Amino acid sequence: MPPNEVTITPVDTKQTIVVCGLGMVGLSFIEKLLKYDKNNQFRIETFCEEPLEEERMLIQPKSWYSKNNVIVHTNEKATYIDTTTRCVISANGLSVPYDTCILATGSYAFVPPIPGSDRPGVFVYRTIDDLNEIISYSKKSKRGAVIGGGLLGLEAAKALADLGVNVTIIERSQLLTRQLDSVAGKMLQSEIEKLGIKCLIGSQPREIISDDEGKVSGVRFDDETIQLDIVIIATGIRPRDELAKASGITTHERGGVFVDDRLQTSDPNVFAIGEVALYGGMIYGLVAPGYDMADVVAKNLTGDDKRFLGGDMSSKLKLLGVHVASFGDYFANEDTAMPLVYNDPFGSVYKKLLFSKDGKYLIGGILVGDTDDYAKLHALMKSKKVLTTPPGELILGVKNGQAPGADELPDEAQVCSCNNVSKGQIREAIQNDGCCSMGQVKSCTKAGTGCGGCIPTITEIFQAEMKALGHVMTNALCPHFSLSRSELFQVIKIRKLTTFKEIMEKVGKKGTHGCEICKPAVASILASLWNDHVLDHANLQDTNDRYLANIQRGGSYSIVPRVPGGEILPKKLVVLGQVADKYGLYTKITGGQRIDLFGAKKQDLPVIWEELVKAGFESGHAYGKALRTVKSCVGSQWCRQNESNIIFVFPIQNRYGMGDSVGFSIAIEDRYKGIRAPHKIKAAVSGCLRECAEAQGKDFGLIATENGYNLYVCGNGGSKPKHAVLLAKDISEETAIKYIDRFLMYYIYTADRLARTARWLEKLEGGIEYLKKVIIDDHLGICEELEKDMSRLIYTYECEWTKVVNDPIRRQDFVQFVNTDETVDEIEYKTERGQKVPADWPKDFNDGGFVVPERNSLNEKSWVKISPVDAFPVEAGQVIKYGDTQIAIFNTHEKTRWYATQNMCPHKRAFVLSQGLVGDDENGVLKVSCPMHKKNFALDTGECISGDADLKLMTFEIRVQDDYVWLKLPSTQELDRILGTSKWKVTKNGKPEKSRFLQRSAKSKVEMLGTINSTECGSVGCGDKKLDW
Repeated sequence: MPPNEVTITPVDTKQTIVVCGLGMVGLSFIEKLLKYDKNNQFRIETFCEEPLEEERMLIQPKSWYSKNNVIVHTNEKATYIDTTTRCVISANGLSVPYDTCILATGSYAFVPPIPGSDRPGVFVYRTIDDLNEIISYSKKSKRGAVIGGGLLGLEAAKALADLGVNVTIIERSQLLTRQLDSVAGKMLQSEIEKLGIKCLIGSQPREIISDDEGKVSGVRFDDETIQLDIVIIATGIRPRDELAKASGITTHERGGVFVDDRLQTSDPNVFAIGEVALYGGMIYGLVAPGYDMADVVAKNLTGDDKRFLGGDMSSKLKLLGVHVASFGDYFANEDTAMPLVYNDPFGSVYKKLLFSKDGKYLIGGILVGDTDDYAKLHALMKSKKVLTTPPGELILGVKNGQAPGADELPDEAQVCSCNNVSKGQIREAIQNDGCCSMGQVKSCTKAGTGCGGCIPTITEIFQAEMKALGHVMTNALCPHFSLSRSELFQVIKIRKLTTFKEIMEKVGKKGTHGCEICKPAVASILASLWNDHVLDHANLQDTNDRYLANIQRGGSYSIVPRVPGGEILPKKLVVLGQVADKYGLYTKITGGQRIDLFGAKKQDLPVIWEELVKAGFESGHAYGKALRTVKSCVGSQWCRQNESNIIFVFPIQNRYGMGDSVGFSIAIEDRYKGIRAPHKIKAAVSGCLRECAEAQGKDFGLIATENGYNLYVCGNGGSKPKHAVLLAKDISEETAIKYIDRFLMYYIYTADRLARTARWLEKLEGGIEYLKKVIIDDHLGICEELEKDMSRLIYTYECEWTKVVNDPIRRQDFVQFVNTDETVDEIEYKTERGQKVPADWPKDFNDGGFVVPERNSLNEKSWVKISPVDAFPVEAGQVIKYGDTQIAIFNTHEKTRWYATQNMCPHKRAFVLSQGLVGDDENGVLKVSCPMHKKNFALDTGECISGDADLKLMTFEIRVQDDYVWLKLPSTQELDRILGTSKWKVTKNGKPEKSRFLQRSAKSKVEMLGTINSTECGSVGCGDKKLDW
């Protein structure tokens, strides 16, 4: 190089931020710093202790880190910070220089000094290694206990229960002592015990005892010992401050890194956030305050001047299926607060709101069972504004029955409590960050990526913001229809369309085939309008309606004959017992006063129903979105009347059994049986105000009074219980029937797909007052039409099963295999309490899970003649038997295109794919939707296209020749070794046979420093919430 030439090397002026810890708070800091770093002045490196094999612990996909130039040192634990030279050093000797270091090392599980806590079989519930060890050990455990009834303890109890272990929760005081008062704690305990989980409250373990091998065998208390196989300790956390201590950064003697209100430690270039940080003498054990800390540090590094002034400990959770929330100063004493309490032990709802003494301000609250108002109440509390509504309205709800929409929430309202995301942050992501889909909103803000309970509210906010920005928002049914369900209903009705093909041609997206969303919805509309037999549209029906029974574990079905009003003759009871005994069916009384027979094979359904129809039974429609039951009390026929020794704490007539609730409920059930609707319908009739039939928790309910009946509508139980609302008071039976006719048809006309009446009323503008105007005052002038449409449905009713058992052609659709009369069992059974029940699903389906072999690994294949083309239904699937292997055969385009796959869904090893709905997605990929858990698979490739990349089907070459279906297959022996039913069916021990095709390749270690192609979470669905059919 000539002496006069000089090479100038660009100077990298970027500051290096090293983050120690890549948990939720550490990642939140990285995301916020990337967002606020408008001048691109920082480079980010992070130490992640987890190996790359546990990629799911990275939260974001690998491509996200690569795209944002974030260097992740996986399987590297930071052990020392040299604050003099500003270097972070790992246990493996890796040294990374920094300008600013962020401690986000989190916490570890605290184990109290209980003798025996170090025995084999005792675990804590904290890391991925802990979880893997628990999963492994639980495979040989039947009885387990969780010591600790806090948030983590309840999550651990759920995990053990999901693994098939009988669980006991041990807590020395009450459940969720930091979130709930004693009354709420007892209600939560009661709900958890209903799930079969025992709670030992007020008990303190003295010792964890062991067997002769030294493994845990139980827990000893002062007055008893319980036998156990596994114990999880979840009694709290301690900060992981060992890195700070080793580096000379000031910590508290009991744990925690001292920080100021800028989250700065004793070293000015080191900050601590999350559960390792000790601020104001407190360690915050919730993630939301950690996110706030991350936000403060990220903003300050990018030029802002923010302060952390303490974390909001409010939380909204779903624990073991129970909705729980607390906010503000929920333990405020009566010297400073006035409590207002609603306690409904029957509906399992408890609400306690605390107001200032003068009732002008909301201070805090506790909610159990119904947390729908949490966002609104939390926002009111944080705003510190004078209330504009009476306190009582906040706890009982507005009187018109219409729920407040998301548009009424202020921007500071917390929408996602899991990730501490406000309405304002969601609006900002849509307005300023260009988020134009729900997936992008979730990826950008993390809202809705926790428990998912806030997704309906996020959707409302998203739709309102997109509309405000000028985007056209529709309530389209699915990619195949631009209309909503109610709009499609009206079009089909007005144009008198009667087939799916006709509807697709005139209303839908031409050239497409529909999907698992629109097909059942259209089938329901056709049934609600024209009352055709549902099997006239069999290829539109999900498996429950296609086979007129509810599919159960292992692909068996349940049978629920109609028992109107719960009244049944003894001779009919005898028939049910004889049928159950003859076909080996499990029997159980349902909550709707009927008898459920479980475990019927698909091919046995017609013969079983033939016997039931002969005995006078009709279909109970437990499989359909239709009227299920009309529950009744014993009414005036049997109940005591004119009792004078009963004292009520509220003014009602001291009379029981004022109305013939049984007779009226039978009349109502016979009137509306078989009527299809957007969702299931349940009803009840109570003979007096004691309400033994629980009519106020149904879609419609009647309660007898001295002057007639009170009619309540739009209530429901389930996961989101809702109290019904009074529609009419003191009406005659005739008037009640007229109003119910109108109410049900108006609901069928206008509700969205799969909307229960309670949710429908919440979204109905004007609420119950508007509904009264429509139903009672004929405000829209449509009541005559509503009554006429209802009359047509009532007078064209026919029992679906009666028609099937009398039709040999329809009965043929229920055979197990179309090419042979042979039958096989598809799941093993065991005996519990004297009855036959299916074997438990394996705790880990990936243990020896199915893997599709390479095509060239199979030996020579030949064409095999299977069955006539006429044996297969149009635009649907059927199954054939080849050796011990089940192969599902599908056709589309009116039997011009054919596909063949394995019949076993690899998700839960259920042999049911042939019963799934056939359709296509928005990209035109033809697919089948598994009827068990709605996993979607491409028919041509077998790939899972609903987000489960590890699942795949084996596919086969197929052709039609001389009106027969042919398959190109290897020998039966070779295929049975891969797909044999006896090999894969779920057994009592839960383990399939081993095979050379089951061995997964070992994952190699990959360094995340280059470009990695992967799909981001925000661009694909992380689970399909659309399906509830």
